[in-house]
Amino acid sequence: MVTKREFIQALPTAGAAFTIAGSLVLDESPARAQTAPPLQGHFHPQGKAPSGHTIAILRKAKETLPFSDTRDLDENRRGLIARMPDMKIMADAGNVAWDMERFQFLDQQDEFDSIHPSLHRISRLNNNYGLYEVIPGIYQVRGFDLSQISFVRGRTGWIVFDVAVTGEVARAAWKLFQQHRGEGLPVTAVIYSHNHGDHWGGIRGIVDEADVRAGKVPILAPRDFLRHTVEENVYAGNVMNRRLFYQYGLLLPAAPHGYVGQGLGQAVSAGASGLIAPTRIVEQDYEEIEVDGVPMVFQNTPNTEAPSEMNTWIPGMKALWMAENVNATLHNIYTLRGAPVRDPLRWSKYINEALYRYGVQADVMFASHHWPRWGNARVQEVLRGQRDIYANMNNQVLHFANQGVTINEIHNVYTVPKSLQDKWYCRGYHGSPEHNSRGVVQRFLGFWDCNPTSLIPLSPAESAPLYVEMMGGAAPIMARGRQLHNEGKYKHASEIVNKLVLAEPQNEAAKDLLADIFEQLGYQQENPGLRNSFLAAAYELRTGIPQGDAASSSGPDVIRAMTTELFLNFLGIRMDARRAEGLQFTMNLVTPDNGEKFIVELANATLTNIQGFQADTADLTLTINRSDLEQVMAGAKTLEAQIADGTARVQGDVGILQKLAATMVDFDPRFEIMPGTRARTTSVAHADAYQAVPRKTIAE
Repeated sequence: MVTKREFIQALPTAGAAFTIAGSLVLDESPARAQTAPPLQGHFHPQGKAPSGHTIAILRKAKETLPFSDTRDLDENRRGLIARMPDMKIMADAGNVAWDMERFQFLDQQDEFDSIHPSLHRISRLNNNYGLYEVIPGIYQVRGFDLSQISFVRGRTGWIVFDVAVTGEVARAAWKLFQQHRGEGLPVTAVIYSHNHGDHWGGIRGIVDEADVRAGKVPILAPRDFLRHTVEENVYAGNVMNRRLFYQYGLLLPAAPHGYVGQGLGQAVSAGASGLIAPTRIVEQDYEEIEVDGVPMVFQNTPNTEAPSEMNTWIPGMKALWMAENVNATLHNIYTLRGAPVRDPLRWSKYINEALYRYGVQADVMFASHHWPRWGNARVQEVLRGQRDIYANMNNQVLHFANQGVTINEIHNVYTVPKSLQDKWYCRGYHGSPEHNSRGVVQRFLGFWDCNPTSLIPLSPAESAPLYVEMMGGAAPIMARGRQLHNEGKYKHASEIVNKLVLAEPQNEAAKDLLADIFEQLGYQQENPGLRNSFLAAAYELRTGIPQGDAASSSGPDVIRAMTTELFLNFLGIRMDARRAEGLQFTMNLVTPDNGEKFIVELANATLTNIQGFQADTADLTLTINRSDLEQVMAGAKTLEAQIADGTARVQGDVGILQKLAATMVDFDPRFEIMPGTRARTTSVAHADAYQAVPRKTIAE
């Protein structure tokens, strides 16, 4: 069952730099009435069985997969020292931070008729849950979060590579490690491999900030780490968190007909995420640093899997850490939650550099997800395969684009070469060839397919009524949609039924039919992000989106990491320009404790700022310590209160601040994606009911 607390605490998902917290009161009303005429087979408001068409597609897919290659199974099991005895890890707030019990159904059958066999395979592999030896002196705790924690023996203690998403699971991992291999030695250094939240969020479960500030525990990170930690997701943080409902299936129960894993790992933990700023930034492209007596060479790889990322070569152990640049999957070039499109050719070249600098002599390769690769031949094989998948995608998508294939066609034209499809570690468990190929086109050419019809199109809700009218109204669309559904032509069915739902968002029968269509498309997907997106849309069409009080942004560690400039930039995004028409002012902002000065200007319904300058004729000068401004940034204290108690000082027209505040908008993460879903309410109890319903195959 998805509890209210678990639902909320699941929101700060991997890669989200701006933590969403708060309290959503979910409507626990009974399941909605069945309004659409039933299709063939078993029906339940919370889900239907796979159709015969879907089952046939999955069986055909199984025949094409390289199941004869079982090396991943052996590597996945290798080095097990101790299983984690507790299937649940509790959060400090009292909820369950991590629950591996809900994924045990994956091991109870060899196959499911509602899960792509390749997706089932990686999800079973991700059920590894315990402490593993990589080589003597390097250990990993796997299966405690979306990412894993690695421990490297230093001269006086343990060097930790990445720290998972939340503190509670990181603390549990450290405890398990200490019980079996830790020798009672402390953490002596932490390395953040990159700026995504599943690699730094658990830091407070591993080290005490006082030890970091005292210089006892250095924290290393790649260049521009803090800027990208905040910038990549804050500016569009609200919409990214909403889109995570789809990519990560946050409302879906873990079940054969629901959520079955995330490819990189099983899920994201629901504990407390924090951030302690790094104390040393690796600035050079290649930089050799001795960390607790261990010589390491860091390779900065910007604009690959993350805008700030680095690999690490440990020559004394012949061990190569590939961060998240090389995993047991094709990664995202375009990520469904939204983010700047990544550079696959640069990604490929950085892997190639790592191969020829370090891979040719490495005995083992390990990373922040999945399991290690042992033996130089295997290390080189995987590096070459991963190098080639990103280069091929970049080069061949552009090959087709240069012949006129558009962003709306490329996913049906580009295919991964058979030799790469036959490598399990190039399968699309996080990125898919379909959405990644469109991402390559987007990166180079943008959204426009060069057809003027799509240059300044009507919004979908505006164009849909015309389509519905020309198709003869709702009745023939519903009839034809059901026919296409029963024929297994789900994409065709979605084309016309989606138009009806857009035109008539209160048409319950149409929404139910579209949910049925999306569900079958979801079952057919190898990629969990695609599966989750289809199933999440079906869920919301049937039950609605969460209702209640809006969530608020309150990640204190991340807010402290925000530069003042980033905060002022974000105010410009929060400002509704329509409310600012006719307003104009110039304000000096001074933060004495860190010596910063800014000019903030509102003109032409646009808020801008520039650092290092002060206006001679400012309408207002605001002086406040940066440490006190953080209270305002976090929403803990108003600027008005700080002015009243003397914490902040003003000179000039203080009314400017009220006018500026009046233009600000608090973003609501519950905005509608599927039409008409606000008319329905989400019942938390649905998840239990969903898992309890027996299912039968829909006959062709």
